[in-house]
Amino acid sequence: MMLRQAAQALSRRLPTTARRSSPSFLATTSSVGIDNFVLTPVNLQSKRDIWVWGSPPSSSSSNRRGFADAVVDHEMTHDSHWSQFPMAPPDPIIGLTEAYLKDDFPDKVNVGVGAYRCDQGMPFVLPVVREAENELVAEELDHEYSGIAGCPNFVDVALKFAYGDDCVPLKENRVAGVQTLSGTGGLRVFGEVLHQFGHKHIYVPNPTWGNHIPIFTNAGLEVRKYRYYDNATSNLDFNGLLDDLQAIPEGSCVLLHACAHNPTGMDPTMEQWKQISNVAKERNLLPFFDCAYQGFASGDARKDAAALRMFVEDGHNIALVQSFSKNFGLYGQRVGALSVVADTPDEAKRVLSQLKVHIRPSYSNPPRHGARIVSKILSSEKKTDEFVEQCMGMAKRIDSMRIKLRNTLEELGSSRSWEHVTKQIGMFAYSGMSKDEVVALREKHHIYCTLDGRISMAGVTSKNVEYIAKAIHDVTEGK
Repeated sequence: MMLRQAAQALSRRLPTTARRSSPSFLATTSSVGIDNFVLTPVNLQSKRDIWVWGSPPSSSSSNRRGFADAVVDHEMTHDSHWSQFPMAPPDPIIGLTEAYLKDDFPDKVNVGVGAYRCDQGMPFVLPVVREAENELVAEELDHEYSGIAGCPNFVDVALKFAYGDDCVPLKENRVAGVQTLSGTGGLRVFGEVLHQFGHKHIYVPNPTWGNHIPIFTNAGLEVRKYRYYDNATSNLDFNGLLDDLQAIPEGSCVLLHACAHNPTGMDPTMEQWKQISNVAKERNLLPFFDCAYQGFASGDARKDAAALRMFVEDGHNIALVQSFSKNFGLYGQRVGALSVVADTPDEAKRVLSQLKVHIRPSYSNPPRHGARIVSKILSSEKKTDEFVEQCMGMAKRIDSMRIKLRNTLEELGSSRSWEHVTKQIGMFAYSGMSKDEVVALREKHHIYCTLDGRISMAGVTSKNVEYIAKAIHDVTEGK
């Protein structure tokens, strides 16, 4: 036993390449020396290696009796540290794009990814963004770290963009705000803060953006759902929504889409938002707005922020996460903000300190380039006007594609109503197609959208809209 332990100890001191090598490598190795000893493989199998252990023949030590002092049956394990890792399922959106890229069909269409495309189907950089970026390059700025809370000027203009210049809590310094890694980073940070301070669950609309669920789950929260959309009528299930909110435990956090609900594109009217606000106040609920499409949804940034501004005016201490990916086209820059309305300036400072406590060990501080672009645009009245005009152009193009898609389906004689396509707003159309129809659309016509039937209208162009309409008609009418 002592010899076996010694041999195993010596084997652990072997060079990594020798100790972890496969039998085919060891079979070509006559011996490996350690100090005045050698380990020599004499019989190799897949998982067990027989080693001869002893002093080398040239040794003159009198207490050594030759080369083979002992034979040790030493079990070798060749597993990697990662050998037990299972293959994770592909991301629904990323996997869809990968499948699209592998498809060699010349007329294939990707309407799955949530990124704006011009009418030629190409990525679009807003001219005002390009202008601001060129000015920043000319300024030859440094690349030092930003603070944990991000670029102060960016946070300032981002909050004014959402809450409005005349927002009372902003004027009274009652809003704690930080820059985040787009909307996703802000959602995760706030989810962690909620969990730390006693929240066990969060309520999200059914359906909601798919990433909401793993973000909050990984932050330690149980994700619960409230009714939002009626698939049978392709409309907002407002009565179900109110009933569920009234049954939610008091003090619960409720996630609300500020505008252009993802994936349905169906928003409450302002009158309905008022009723939601009243119920939230009665139940002492914490409204948490996810605002990813301000300015992009309707083309009017003020109109797109109307619901969250009304909640603030009604006295709610809301939380808000903003993304600047869609409206500014800064998808890869990861520009976002997270803010919380507090009762007093002192309370806002304490909330800010907790947000920073969670940011620091997560990503330390956010990137600066995209934030500088947004700051330069929103700090200039001229550039802001240009942004509004260009954002309106994107929204109008999408609206025109909605109208064309609906009209073409109706002209083809579809037995279904497609009215909801033009009632919805923002980047997506919640088509109402079944999973089987979506699969048929992909396999038969090479059109790629998510399995819930969500179509990114940003990928619909004047060139492919008729092809898409005919394909949808084919799979939904069974012809």
